[in-house]
Amino acid sequence: MSVRRIRASVTTLALAAVAALGAAAPSSAAAGGYVALGDSYSSGVGAGNYLSDSGDCRRSTNAYPYLWAAANSPSSFAFVACSGATTGSVSSGQLGALSSSTTLVSVTAGGNDVGFASVMQDCVLSSEATCVNSVNAAISQMENVLPARLDSLYSGIRSRAPQARVVVLGYPRFYKLSGSCIAGLTETERGAINRASDILNDVTAKRAADAGFTFSSVVDEFTGHELCSGDAWIHSVSIPVYNSYHPKATGQAGGYLPAFRSAA
Repeated sequence: MSVRRIRASVTTLALAAVAALGAAAPSSAAAGGYVALGDSYSSGVGAGNYLSDSGDCRRSTNAYPYLWAAANSPSSFAFVACSGATTGSVSSGQLGALSSSTTLVSVTAGGNDVGFASVMQDCVLSSEATCVNSVNAAISQMENVLPARLDSLYSGIRSRAPQARVVVLGYPRFYKLSGSCIAGLTETERGAINRASDILNDVTAKRAADAGFTFSSVVDEFTGHELCSGDAWIHSVSIPVYNSYHPKATGQAGGYLPAFRSAA
């Protein structure tokens, strides 16, 4: 049985359930209210210590919004990011936390709109060709469908929080190429996934800039801590399955928090 087939037999059931996609000086934004919107990368899936009232949204006390709020003591803090969120569900289910008194907003959104979970499932369970085709289909969605969805979301944020500083955070590259992994995906598959992450970040950054928001990349922070780096801040295929391909607590504290702090 091939390595890919062995891996597939172990992870098929699990991956079918994948749903997703230091102290600092107080920021001036902390004078008002802070609202943390977005998907699992903002809720902190993979980082553990989930708030008991957050249910399947899995909002973690190790997530960058919670860490930033603890260090900066904003006048109010609404942590509404949720695992599995799309641009549409952020718009319909999270924007009610915003108001004219909101002075700071963070958001990650877009990965689930382009099928993050199904792409990674195809790459882990299927052939190299299927993986690359799935990645390319997601890239097409990023380029042709996602921009309008991001525009709609960002317009909704601005209309509900007209005075807020809005920080849009990107996604890390998953893999260090020519790294320490001796099994798993091929270099072609890893390279295709990284390229898709870059394109997703580029599209998101452009839409954020056009909306007058600040885009903060996390790619630099995660460089040297990708999968196959030997010091990964991202889970590979994991049990529980929802941790798979999400930042660990170290990725939230060492990757997302500094990227947000520098922009907030």
